[in-house]
Amino acid sequence: MASNAPRKLSKREKRTKVIIYIMIIAMVLSTFTAGLAYLI
Repeated sequence: MASNAPRKLSKREKRTKVIIYIMIIAMVLSTFTAGLAYLI
């Protein structure tokens, strides 16, 4: 059980990191497009 727990945590951490990165990219893209629309 001790050897399986950290593996699950690492997988979950990787998944959460990927989700966070996607959210940050989406926010940056949305703000960038909004800025362009405002400039135009």
